[in-house]
Formats: sequence, structure tokens, C-alpha cells
Amino acid sequence: MTEPLPPLTEILASARVVALPLATRFRGVDVREAVLFEGPEGWTEFSPFAEYDDGEAATWLAAAVDFGWAPQPAAVRAEIPVNATVPAVAAASVPDVLARFDGCRTAKVKVAERGQILADDVSRVRAVREAMGPEGRIRVDANGAWNLDEAEHAVHALAEFDLEYVEQPCATIEELGELRRRVKYMGVPIAADESVRKAEDPLAVARAGAADLLVIKAQPLGGVRRALAIVAEAGLPAVVSSALDTSVGLAMGVALAAALPDLDYDCGLGTASLFTADVVEPALTPRGGALPVGRVSPDAGLLAAHEASAERGDWWLERIARCHALLEAR
Repeated sequence: MTEPLPPLTEILASARVVALPLATRFRGVDVREAVLFEGPEGWTEFSPFAEYDDGEAATWLAAAVDFGWAPQPAAVRAEIPVNATVPAVAAASVPDVLARFDGCRTAKVKVAERGQILADDVSRVRAVREAMGPEGRIRVDANGAWNLDEAEHAVHALAEFDLEYVEQPCATIEELGELRRRVKYMGVPIAADESVRKAEDPLAVARAGAADLLVIKAQPLGGVRRALAIVAEAGLPAVVSSALDTSVGLAMGVALAAALPDLDYDCGLGTASLFTADVVEPALTPRGGALPVGRVSPDAGLLAAHEASAERGDWWLERIARCHALLEAR
């Protein structure tokens, strides 16, 4: 963030804490909470996951402030092609999930879910391939849950479904680099997500030659401009993804994708389709497989309808205050 940090009172003056239900349990949650507030440039979002500590969450606040208080980089495209996102559901539920993503030609499939086995992943990915046909693109995301040998075995088991790439199959950069060497002959690229957004040095994975592309998210990386700088320095193709944001937060991701010089992959920004309610009317969901570029504003009625409980609201506002103090100290 390069703009001066606004006073905490200015941020809290318009802050609204919301809780949005999900159609399918995703990333261990059934309800997604977020804080929305309005700056001079428009509405913005702060929604780090509850388990993140204040140090990590402060970077998300920096991103929210940057989007709300600073002019954003110019867009070089008017719409962003996006992928469908398939949670770790049973294979029989795949068609219903995909039906929520209008016109999407690519699907990202969650794998390596705790409590499941590789056979569950194979069954789910097979169901996605059957639903999308041979021309559909399939990528899988393990969120770093496999060790090196498990990842190699999984790539072999899933390769028959013609994977576009495997996202964060292992947790460490060293494992990613070794896996990339082991599966290179199969032509399955390795994408880094957590090794970028949760790393002290987001460029380390690129310098190590441990990934073929980067998955970038605006909030965890500190905002649109910082994310663009990371991509430029890394010199690798990038996929812009969401962190299960509301439509307001998704607009920040869309701004990032719109400003990238090159956009070779469909982006993971269609995740509002996983909600059964949102704060924007209409919600920022895919139409014909794409999202329009531009800011959005929440609907007052929807903000009221989905307001979080007083207890949760206080929890979030106190969290903002702590993160704001950390940013001031920096």
C-alpha cells in the first residue's frame, strides 16, 4: 500500500459485517463472513479467514484500504473469463455444482480433502470430465496437502483426465521443485498458490524454478498494485483467483485480472456462484463464462438481510482495529 493509511475511525464509519451462506461446504465453512466498507474510490472488502493471525490479516487490510482509497491500475480488457470451482463433493453432486457456473469452460476441482482418499478425488475429477466433455479444461487444487510421493502418485492417477495444471500439490517450495522435475515428462504444469500468498518472499518459488505458473489473489498479497508487481518480477504466467470473497471483494480480483498485461488462463473469480446469497444485486457471477470489469456497490437491503450477529460483528471490528495498529507500526 503506497497511499497514507486512513484513520481507523474513517474505516469503521461505514463498516458492515456480513455472513453469507454457501450452497456447499467449502474450505471447511458453511457461512462466509466479511467486512465491507466504503472509501473515496468505492466499496472494498476485508475478509481474511478466521484462523489467520493478525500479522497475516493486516496484509488483507492493506489491500482493502488500497482498493477503497487509491485509484487502481488501468484495465486492458473489459471482461474476465473465469472457471467453475468444484468443492470436495461426491461425484454424484458434480453436475449440480457445475450448473451454477454459467458458460464456464474450465473447472478447478478441490482434491486432497481431509478425511477423503485419492479414489474420491479420481471419482470427482472423472465426473467433471464427463460433465464438461473432452474440450473442457480441468485443473486440480490440493492446497499443499500431499507429501511428495503422494503428489506424484496422485498426478499419475489423475493424468488420464488431461489436467491443465496441478495447483499447490505440496506445501514446500523444495517439494514443488522436485515434483515438477518428476512429472515434467507427463506435461502436467505445477502452479503455486500458498507458496506465493503465504510466503515471506512471494518470489522465492519463481526463483527456485519450482512452478510453471502463479496463482495470485489480491487481498492476501496486499492489493492489486502489489500483486501486479509480484507477477512482473516473477516472470511467470498468472491466474487470478479469489479467497471466497463477496461480490465486492471479487471486484478487486477482477481489477487485478483486468490490469495484467497477459491473461492466458481462465481465472478463479466465479466463486460467488458458491453462495446462496450475496450483498450485490445482481451478484458478480459468471455470465457466458466471464465477469465484467468494474466496481460494484452493495445493496442496502442485502447488507441488512445478511448482517452478522452482534457478537461476530464486534469480533471483526476488533480485528480490524488490531490490524490497523499493525499497519500503522509498519
